[in-house]
Amino acid sequence: MTATPAIEGWFTTGPEPALVGSRCTTCTTVYFPPLAGGFCRNPACDGEDFESTELSRRGRIWSYTDAQYQPPAPYVPASDPYEPFALAAVELPEGLTVLGQVAQGYGVADLRVGAEAELVVEILHDDLSIWRWKPVVELGQEADQ
Repeated sequence: MTATPAIEGWFTTGPEPALVGSRCTTCTTVYFPPLAGGFCRNPACDGEDFESTELSRRGRIWSYTDAQYQPPAPYVPASDPYEPFALAAVELPEGLTVLGQVAQGYGVADLRVGAEAELVVEILHDDLSIWRWKPVVELGQEADQ
């Protein structure tokens, strides 16, 4: 994929994309989006140094909804007229819950709390790419169960 990431430094591209977070070198707390410096947000830690870390590509759906109404500017709709899309909050093994759009071709009927989802990178619009959550369908299982 040659598209430019919509937010530079927040995710990798390629065959196995990943979100990029920050890990405090003092207490090992992980943050997303990545921190640009400053201090650790963990109240029990006084760390100020962070290292970049790739987050797990898979997690469990914690919650989901759909965006029936077009978000306000600066949102750029992918189509005209506007087409609703699904959003999922996915809990990663690192203890973070990350909100993102659901992959193209999937909607709320394909999601359920506790189901597995994996990170994919898709074209948002023009030449910009963004991460999205794709439901993982086990062999012999339907996505809408």
